[in-house]
Parts: sequence; structure tokens; C-alpha cells
Amino acid sequence: MKRVNNKLLLAAAIAALLAGCDSGGINIEPETNDNSTDNSTDNGGGDNTNNPCATLESSGLQGSYNGTNCTYSEDFVSSSNPLTEDLYIPALPEGGAHIFSGSLFVGETFDSDAALAEAGIAEGGDGVKLEVQAGATVAFTNNSAFMVINRGSQLFARGTESAPITFTSQSDVLGTVGPEDVSQWGGMVINGFGVTNKCSYTGSVSAGDLALDGECHLLSEGSVGDDESNYGGNNNADSSGEMTYVRVKHTGAEVASGDELNGIAFNAVGSGTTVRNLEAYSTYDDGIEFFGGAVSIENYVALYVRDDSIDIDEGWQGSITNALVIQSEADGNHCIESDGIGNYDKIDAAARSSVISKGINSRPVIDGLTCIISPQGGGTHDPGAGWRFREGIFPMVSNSMIVASFAADTTKLDSDGEPALDNYCLRVESDETLTEAESGTDVAITSNIFACEEKTKGGPVGADTLEQWAVNSGNQFAPISGAVDPTANANTDLQLLGGIPAIFTEDPQLIQDAAPTVTPVGRAYLGALDINGSDWTQGWTYGLHEGGRAKPLWFE
Repeated sequence: MKRVNNKLLLAAAIAALLAGCDSGGINIEPETNDNSTDNSTDNGGGDNTNNPCATLESSGLQGSYNGTNCTYSEDFVSSSNPLTEDLYIPALPEGGAHIFSGSLFVGETFDSDAALAEAGIAEGGDGVKLEVQAGATVAFTNNSAFMVINRGSQLFARGTESAPITFTSQSDVLGTVGPEDVSQWGGMVINGFGVTNKCSYTGSVSAGDLALDGECHLLSEGSVGDDESNYGGNNNADSSGEMTYVRVKHTGAEVASGDELNGIAFNAVGSGTTVRNLEAYSTYDDGIEFFGGAVSIENYVALYVRDDSIDIDEGWQGSITNALVIQSEADGNHCIESDGIGNYDKIDAAARSSVISKGINSRPVIDGLTCIISPQGGGTHDPGAGWRFREGIFPMVSNSMIVASFAADTTKLDSDGEPALDNYCLRVESDETLTEAESGTDVAITSNIFACEEKTKGGPVGADTLEQWAVNSGNQFAPISGAVDPTANANTDLQLLGGIPAIFTEDPQLIQDAAPTVTPVGRAYLGALDINGSDWTQGWTYGLHEGGRAKPLWFE
């Protein structure tokens, strides 16, 4: 049965041609394959008549179908047996899942320029392509398994609002997983040819002559033995494919290397990759982490992430537009934890200055973010907190809100015996970041509302405290002390969130009928969702809305 035909190859070719463009408005229609072809050969157990499971075209090897799910042994694919040909994974009848016994590695990894050249791999689209049909579920049987898209290879996971694509664990498929259970499998790793400042470059971004100084083949998280994969290069416009309406659930297991994986690690993934409507749900480590590259995301949900919901490092230069982060009541660390320069503590000031002068430190642009922060002070990793910017990062963040007013942890004491209050809103550190914040050229945090009892940590910015600098930059802090319910449904003095569930930006009231002085820039509202607008989370996310969650949100 042919699962990848000329239409898929044409779509991939179009995607490659558009890799250097802003792909935010591009939507190549997913191919619909006829999966009803009769293939009555039994490839491993069960009645495989009308077997809809994925097939390796070169060998005819096909998954085993039990009438509901398809299962795939490590003879089909694993880390030591990666896909070396294009593969199509269809949606199964009655919500069946594709269950993999081992890891799903797409394409081979190469650790030298010579090996890449011999394989004909120079950019995304040169290698293997994996297409996952809208509505499909891909699951993994154990917590040593994870998924890798190697450099040159591409993933086309084009779900829809009514038929999202899910990557999850077998325990989730079987219904034996709890709503906040994590580490049921590893997670996703996507490797690209983008820029990472852990490699060496000449020239600069501003001059248009940035070039690699030597080779760039960094080991990704999870790399050891057969699990090894590499990332990095000099093409921030590279394309690793497309992910739309995708949910990644119950991730973060510690794989063979000893690394705790994230929901998704974007390793030097380029801007030619389309990522829109993405959810990270219940993960032990970070929700999404960027290691260099320039991929951008539109409409992101992070729910019950135990570490950082958004983690940035190694010179990521993409954007996030509209993001909703909701931590667990009893767990979760930063909404944003971000670094500008990889190996910051291992290089001297001159080397850091060189990275910045080349323009390859992290320079994220984030617009329309709502962070609902846990009041906990002793979770899996660290206390619930807002945004941390450090190690030479130059961030641009606007039209956003941090809501941590439900309470502050008072169990931890400082040296004076007072509550340590580590549930802060804004933390800015490192000489390079603070200096640039003072100049106001490449660091801008503006038109944001912060509702935390501990407002800031870090600074100062020039002669100003960090709080003074933030206020002077067009931000506003709610004057709160102790637990103040910020939902309009509770009819409190502080009103920031409303709707059912209370995840939408209300007409803000900061305290006792006082409207905020901060106003949105370039859009009509602050945060991810407007109470008076459409709800882009409806239909495809898990955990938010009634009918598509295992339990209500804790602040309801």
C-alpha cells in the first residue's frame, strides 16, 4: 500500500520553497489518503484484514491491527533503526492509536559535514518526511521512548480544530494515567540547521555576512549511544515541516542519557517551520524549549508543566504570539525562563560581547501572553514564578499579563525571618541584559500587567530599581498583598480574568475599581484571550474546557 505519493512530495517541495518566508499565514492542505485498501497479510498478530496501519513501502512491513489500535515493534522503527523512507500515519477509526514499542526516529543523524554531504542532506526537505493525518494519535509504550526529527527530515502533523493530532503515552490511550501524571514517555526533539551560539561564527546578522567558523554538530538532549542526534548550522530559515493543532501530553521522562526531556525541544529549528496551535500538557520538565534557531509559534497552551513553560537558550530569535500558561496549583516553576548565551558561565566577558556583537544572542519577541502562576513554593523544581531574563538575552515582551495573586508562599523564610516570597513576577539579571534594558534599544518590556505580591527580583537598571524601570517602560503592577482572587467571577477588588473557565482577559480592574493605566500596543487587548473575542483554544486543546478534560482548573 502506498502511503506517501507524489502529492506529499509536491507539498514538501512547496514547503521547502517557502522555507525562507514568513509561514504564519501559509497552510498547505493536508493530504487525505484512502486507508481502506485490503491487506490481509498478518504481520505480527491479529486479524489484519483491511489493515489501516502504517506501512514501510520498501519492505512491506506493516503495523499490527487489533481492530482498534496499531502496534509497531522496534523492527519497524527505533532509535537504532530510524526511518530511512517517507512514512504516512493515518487517523484510525473509532479514535484508535498508533502505539510504538520503541522510539520514533525520523531520518538518520550525522555528526560531520562530510557525512551530511555524502547523504545529500543540506536543509530541511532533503531527508525523510513523516506525515501524520489530522485526528491521529501516536503513543509510546514506555518512558525510555521518545521522538526525534533529525536534521534534513521533516514532520508534517497537520491537525484541525475538530481533529487535532496527539502525541502521548500508551497509559493515556488506555485511560490509566492521571490528569497531572508526567514522565510517561520522553517527549519530542526536533533538530534543525539553524544558528546556535554554542557554535562559532564569523561576521554578523546585521551585516548579512554571518557564517560558520568550522563545523556545527551539537548533541541534543537524550543523546547517548543509539539515541544520539545532532543539531545546529547556519540556516535560520530552515524548515523542519509543519505542526498545527498538535497536543503533546504526559512527557518528561529521564531517558537513557539521564536527560529529562521536555514536551518539545526545538533545537536550532528554523523560521521556515510552521508551528500553530500547539499544546504541552502535563510534562515533568519544560513545556517547550528553544536551543537557538528562529522558529515562531502562534497560539500556544502550556498546562501543568512542572518546570518552565517557555524556556529559551542559545540564541533563539523567533516569536510567540498568543500563549496561555496555566501552572498546577501545587507545581510549576517559571512561565518564562530564558538565557541569551549558551555556556554563559563558561566563557569570559569578551566572548560574551562577541556573541552579542554578532547578533546571535537570544532575542525573543513575545506578544499576548497570559501566565497564571502557582502559589506554591516547594514543587518539583522551584517555586511558581513569572519571567526570568538573564545571561545576555535581549527580550521584547508586550501586551501580556502575569497573574500570581491567588497567594504567595509564606512557608519559606529569608535571613531576617520574613517570608521569602519567591513567587515573583519579573526578574532581570546579567550585566549585558541590564545594560541593554537601560539603553532601550534591543530590550523592551512594555504594556504588561503584573499581579504578584513579590513584584520583582534582580536589577537595578541604571539608577532605577527594576520595578521603577518597568513602570517607566509602560508596565503596571497591581498593588496587592496576600491572596486576592483575580477572577471577575469572584467579584473581588482585583479583576483580570473572566469567562468560563476564567482564562480570558476581562476589562481589567487592578484594585477597588481602578482601571489600569497600561494600554495595549498594536492590538485591542492584553493577554492571550479576550473576553469579548473568539476563543482559539476551543475544540482542540485538552484540559481547559468541559467535555475535554479530566478535572476542572484549580482556580475555578
